[in-house]
Amino acid sequence: MPHPAEAEGVPGELVGPLERGLAVLRVMASGPAVRHRPGDLARTTGLARSTVDRVATTLVRLGVLRAEGRDLLLAPGAAELGNAYLASCGLPERLGPHADALADALDESVSLAVPDRDGVRFVAQATRRRAMAISFRPGGLLPAERCAPGALFAADWDEDDLARWRTRRAADPLDTGFPSVPARPAASPAEVEAEFLDRVREARASGMAVDDQTIEPGLLAVALPVRGPDGAVVCAVSVFSHTRRHTARSLAEHALPPLRRAVAAMEEALAAAPTGPGPASQAEGAAPTGPGPAPTAPGLSSEAGPALAVTGAVLKEELGSGFLQSLARGLDVLRAFGSVRGPARLAELARLTGLPRATARRSLITLRHLGYVREDSGGFVVLPRVLELGYARLSGLSLPEIATPHLVALVLRVHESASVAVLDGDDIRYVARVAGTRIMHIDITVGTRLPAYATSMGRVLLGDLPAAERAERLGRITPEALTPHTVTSPEGLDDVVAATATRGYGWVEQELEEGLRSLAVAVTDDTGRAVAAVNVALHAGRATPGESLAALLPPLRETAALISADLAAVGRFSRVATG
Repeated sequence: MPHPAEAEGVPGELVGPLERGLAVLRVMASGPAVRHRPGDLARTTGLARSTVDRVATTLVRLGVLRAEGRDLLLAPGAAELGNAYLASCGLPERLGPHADALADALDESVSLAVPDRDGVRFVAQATRRRAMAISFRPGGLLPAERCAPGALFAADWDEDDLARWRTRRAADPLDTGFPSVPARPAASPAEVEAEFLDRVREARASGMAVDDQTIEPGLLAVALPVRGPDGAVVCAVSVFSHTRRHTARSLAEHALPPLRRAVAAMEEALAAAPTGPGPASQAEGAAPTGPGPAPTAPGLSSEAGPALAVTGAVLKEELGSGFLQSLARGLDVLRAFGSVRGPARLAELARLTGLPRATARRSLITLRHLGYVREDSGGFVVLPRVLELGYARLSGLSLPEIATPHLVALVLRVHESASVAVLDGDDIRYVARVAGTRIMHIDITVGTRLPAYATSMGRVLLGDLPAAERAERLGRITPEALTPHTVTSPEGLDDVVAATATRGYGWVEQELEEGLRSLAVAVTDDTGRAVAAVNVALHAGRATPGESLAALLPPLRETAALISADLAAVGRFSRVATG
């Protein structure tokens, strides 16, 4: 199913399963519904039900979707597709710290956005915690005419761009295709066009744009362009506020001086980028900035490359005809852009994926046709439209939302209660919980706080702290004898926490409550730092300590690894709330 905005003719070497798989993902990621039935997906995409079933089977096996009964949901693994664009363009990494500093200086929310045809796609944000919060999820798309960055980007539009914008406006005058904004009040196309083009002319003349409540009532913004070393606009940085705090004029007066300083720092960061052609090449229609890899030959090479990736071959063997290997290969090619800054050559993508060049070439033809990749003289560039494949929805997931499906699977496997907790001062705080299936199970609710020193999860989290911080925390704790088994001496507590760190799991035997046994391991971020812990709790009389350890530690470690992988995917460029 071709992308609705793609006008290019259908190439002869299109990879059908990849095209159909991306069509299913687009439907899964759009609209308000989180859960989808295969039959509904078949009707929406126009695909045969059997085709949707095979696509779903493949995407579930790849960790891009997950199944709950008859429902399909986006899985955190789908965030890796958007991560490929964000890593390749380098904007969150290079400019994100400057956006954070600007938000701190102004005490207002700040966002970075890039052009995506006639829309504006947000790629990073720094928000303020307020009752009246302003937040755009990374990956979210706005109409160009309903935000400050849109006027800046449209200042460089040509007649084809303007015609495409008018066509979209005529087809969707109420902006129902943009879930990030409320539907536009009824207005004549001529009024909308005149108002927007006036703002575009002002932006072209002044080099800045002000948005006075076009996104939604009460919301204000001022934006400036960020340019690459060649002078081309790379992205726009916006400062947002609310009419309760500012007028459009007062926001501009308040924000522009520090905003200009932040933009200068951002442009210095782009100029100092050590390798690659620069992020400007990631915005559709923008030219590469700076030197890049040697150009490929015209067109897509068909030379054979390395052997097939082992993972795809193994999955094909495991699932047989239900597994669409060409869909898996195409997603591998898309993810491979995350390992390359700027344009990537065909040979490089084939090497990164372990695919023959002919196979990678066909995937690139398909991705180019669908508008996710552009071919430049220096190679292939992944475009911000990739973020429409679920990134905006997934970037808003919290740790409990990420962890709970894995806790459910763990409880069904071991038939004992399982939880996730974070360190909160000298306590642990439960953020996710699934009760066991036995008649007698551990009854603890989300939000419960327990002393870290007497819990398996607490000892895991204390044990992961840097040595100085661990010593400081343990030094201020005065342990109480919660049961006759509780370790209460400072030396003993030091020893058990150190032992926990050394062996890689926490074990508490009736120290918190008589009869309660608990085993825990760390949940880590992409740096390997423990950000939470997951445990299994059970009655100590159920089995011997050795039997419990042998039965529970392997599945517990597998669960922690799955949660950690999902957390790394979602949190690579977005902050994950602990709940």
